Amino acid sequence: MVSVDKSQLDSMLAQIRGAVPSVQSPQLPGVNNLEPTQGAVDFSQIFKSHLDQVNNLEKTSQNLSERFSLGDDSVNLSDVMIASQKSGIAMQASIQVRNKLVVAYNDIMNMSI
Repeated sequence: MVSVDKSQLDSMLAQIRGAVPSVQSPQLPGVNNLEPTQGAVDFSQIFKSHLDQVNNLEKTSQNLSERFSLGDDSVNLSDVMIASQKSGIAMQASIQVRNKLVVAYNDIMNMSI
């Protein structure tokens, strides 16, 4: 097992804090209107916003698919397929984020102090 002393942790933390301003956060839909509280961004609001967006994409895809199946002439097959792909990609991205969070949580829980 690798042991890490406090000075190494402080050094790593300083490097991370120094790198934070240079990293630009991506513009996520629905996140721009969130008000940070005391300089911090609320992770639960961002995550809920993302899950709401994935849910809306799924509902849109399902709605277009049903309308196309019922013979609605205003809905093209290409629109149905694009909406379905957007929904699928958003769901896969959410699953990958969840997997990364679980791995990070397990890594932190398995650290020795």
